[in-house]
Amino acid sequence: MRWSKALVPTLKEDPKEAETKSHRLLLRAGYIRMLMSGVYIYLPLAQRSILKISNIIREEMNRIGAQELLMPALNPIEIWDATGRNEAMGEEMFRLEDRKKRLLCLAPTHEEIIGFIASHEVRSYRELPQVWYQIQTKFRDEPRPRSGILRVREFIMKDSYTLAATEEQLDRSYDNHALAYRRIFTRCGLKFIEAGASSGLMGGSASQEFMVPSENGEDIVVYCPTCDSASNAQIASTLPLPVENSPMKEELVYTPGYKTIEEVSSFLNIPPHKLVKSLLYKSERSGYVMFLVRGDYDLAEEKASRITGEIRPCEPEEVLSLTGAEIGYIGPFGLRGVKFIADISIPEDYFFATGANKNEYHITGKTLKDLGKFEYADIHTAKDGDLCPQCQTPLQIIPTIEIGHIFKLGTKYSVALGATYLDENGNAKPIIMGSYGIGLGRILASAIELYADSDGICLPISIAPFEVIVSPINVSNRALMQEGERIYEELKEAGVDVILDDRDVRAGVKFKDADLVGFPIRITLGERNFEKGIAELYIRRERKGYEHNICDIVKATLDTRAKLFDELKPNF
Repeated sequence: MRWSKALVPTLKEDPKEAETKSHRLLLRAGYIRMLMSGVYIYLPLAQRSILKISNIIREEMNRIGAQELLMPALNPIEIWDATGRNEAMGEEMFRLEDRKKRLLCLAPTHEEIIGFIASHEVRSYRELPQVWYQIQTKFRDEPRPRSGILRVREFIMKDSYTLAATEEQLDRSYDNHALAYRRIFTRCGLKFIEAGASSGLMGGSASQEFMVPSENGEDIVVYCPTCDSASNAQIASTLPLPVENSPMKEELVYTPGYKTIEEVSSFLNIPPHKLVKSLLYKSERSGYVMFLVRGDYDLAEEKASRITGEIRPCEPEEVLSLTGAEIGYIGPFGLRGVKFIADISIPEDYFFATGANKNEYHITGKTLKDLGKFEYADIHTAKDGDLCPQCQTPLQIIPTIEIGHIFKLGTKYSVALGATYLDENGNAKPIIMGSYGIGLGRILASAIELYADSDGICLPISIAPFEVIVSPINVSNRALMQEGERIYEELKEAGVDVILDDRDVRAGVKFKDADLVGFPIRITLGERNFEKGIAELYIRRERKGYEHNICDIVKATLDTRAKLFDELKPNF
């Protein structure tokens, strides 16, 4: 590829709409352009990287015996009704009608279609296990698309699915995917954390996330360096640090217009941890539940729902009917027909203030002993200062980007869609499923977040759009340009993914553009060095150049390229 013929629309200034490092650099380096909110055009540079990521994924999926297929993005809505996820997905799913008024949707994932295939094509235990995967465009109507290609409405995903006759088969498929994911992310040059996670709308018995640490990450991982274990903050079990239990006078206090923890703690002149949040929810299984959480913590809804079943916050009308007060002034004392679950951050004899179930009033000096019947549970969201329950080591709270997620689904979808097999005795049994996803755009963005520097993008060689750039400084110098052409052709013949910068622009422009785009290796042919028979081999991640005899520059480049690839080889 010659730069003069390539579409590489670099920008001199940072785009105003860019929100994160990767978003800014992908736009500025000419990888992507926005078509509309949450929808991006992948220009040739980005597409080259995505294809390389796809190839790595295919190699590793094929390595575990997976078979590639391709499922339609356009789905009939009734198959989603059968599993209950048409309603559960809510406004996140794109829905439409065809000319015959048939309801359709754009698939955000493909468990339903896998269940449909299995229900029609799998008959016997002898056909199991099966592993199927695809690399396909997915659609989700994100309410607030942001962070460039990290949170979008249209995205490229590798999703794979396993079908098993036994739990043992499911376990093997799950473990095989975990290993394949480790190899994929290692080959893509990513540093990642494996964290226990919630199954959410997917359902199932177990799930695990693969996360890249990033200051721009939206998912919080709680990590114990001593135990070397990690969990998503929404499900992580932690020991809250104890706080001083200073006595408080029991009294009803007028708090006009003060509802939030910050407002009430300031008005009462007490720290947030001396307040208790009284949060009223409705559970299908447990009825009305009030969760009590110390004021300096948030409720972890996922942990709470594991105790009570699926929950939703009560509507303002329900709150008023049950408590006689508006949200912000409610508390546990004096309520009937409500189950109470208190977080472990609140000792039974801990003095606190909370809502008085009377508008514009709070009550102080109460303890859980005054409440009577309640349950204790770990229902707080982890935060800095919490301790590991196993070893009491202070936990690390790490912002991350999710790049992969694996699930043990069980029989939720197969039962709903009639996907069964006949066992050895001829009895029909539901197929046991697993689901496994990787976001390709997230891999690209995460690598940029990890390795970009002040000069621009610095991608690992395995996923960079080009491995090597050859830069003759003065293209009007015929001898210099001929040497650049020779090196370019020899590298192409050797199988190197190389681009020749044949533009008639200043040397500084060439260097800045090469660093901005992020070519791992640059061969620079300057006029002075050329007269001495020397070329420079510049390694982008080191920001350092090495001089070589021009006769040896191709070999030196091939050796450096091989070294960079070797560093990305999994040792497992």
